[in-house]
Amino acid sequence: MEDRSQPTRTFTIVVSCGTAIATSTHVSLKLKEILGERGFLIHTIQCRIAEVTDYADQSDLVVTTAQVPYELKVPVINGLPFLTGLGIKEVIEEIVQILRNLDQK
Repeated sequence: MEDRSQPTRTFTIVVSCGTAIATSTHVSLKLKEILGERGFLIHTIQCRIAEVTDYADQSDLVVTTAQVPYELKVPVINGLPFLTGLGIKEVIEEIVQILRNLDQK
């Protein structure tokens, strides 16, 4: 049976796109809305893809609409489904699983 207990902390998610304006704002708002409905407290950091390495070490996860050309120590999730709607359920489930695993550590 899947554990649906409430998370015990706030998670930090870096949201990146090309310019850190409209696209990352949209994705950030959607993450807070959807994950908030599932009981997660989310803090987002919006940045340009070139700035991801500046913030990744402070985060639990990176969600990006651009390709990340860097090796990071945190999971990187493709954020395009937040824009297109295609595959959004699968991406949300992947993020939820990552956050639940982090919460158990």
